[in-house]
Amino acid sequence: MVTRHLQPHALVTGATAGIGREFALQLAALGYDLTLVARDRARLTEFANELEASRGVAVTVFPADLSSDGDTSRVVEHIAAHPVDVLVNNAGFGHAGRVGVMSHDMQDAMVRLHVLAVHRLTQAALPGMLERKAGSVIIVSSVASYLTSPGNVNYCATKAYDRTFAEGLALETAHHGIYVQALCPGFTHTELHARAKVDKGRMPAWLWMTADRVVAQSLNAMRAKRPTVVIPGRRYLGIVLVARYAPKWLIRLITGRYRRDR
Repeated sequence: MVTRHLQPHALVTGATAGIGREFALQLAALGYDLTLVARDRARLTEFANELEASRGVAVTVFPADLSSDGDTSRVVEHIAAHPVDVLVNNAGFGHAGRVGVMSHDMQDAMVRLHVLAVHRLTQAALPGMLERKAGSVIIVSSVASYLTSPGNVNYCATKAYDRTFAEGLALETAHHGIYVQALCPGFTHTELHARAKVDKGRMPAWLWMTADRVVAQSLNAMRAKRPTVVIPGRRYLGIVLVARYAPKWLIRLITGRYRRDR
């Protein structure tokens, strides 16, 4: 049985912290009921209670680890039974380390989370959107999707998949009333960097953005239904321009030196 919500409904993955949490806050402020997906049931429940009390929206908590095929299948089934108006594929993590040395399980989990889960959840959301000729899919990629970096091979590669998948899907659904976005933030104040054991003090202060600004720019683009690739912050537009058009040897030199400095 397919259940339709009376209010517009959004599903956000990785919803208890950082950019995902901010998406939930700002979508609730816009009047969206929410399904929040993350691994920690206690944090999900606490956040859901906060949103329901402060925003007056209905919130469903869905504890799941999207690096697990079984948990991803449960979320896919939920989306099929409860169509969403907005899908935010945000769940992700970073972990520095070289491919031949870093934990194989960790690398497999990153590929499953950033690639397979994004594909499967998006695929589950599309039939309802195509039927209604309306809906939005936001996939959180990264400025790193334009780079190749030793020590971050799978992070850059999987985020490049997210961006190119979104760009292709946007073309495929353009005439069906569906908006698809690849959100490509740079360094953003979230828990991701602490979990990845990144020393934020080594990065210039001007490189950092706040999650609320990143999400506000993403949702402004969603309401306008353009552009497909959203790169928050003019500084990062410049960085991406250099990354796309500078000679490859120069990019390799810069990223290699950056890794050695760290």
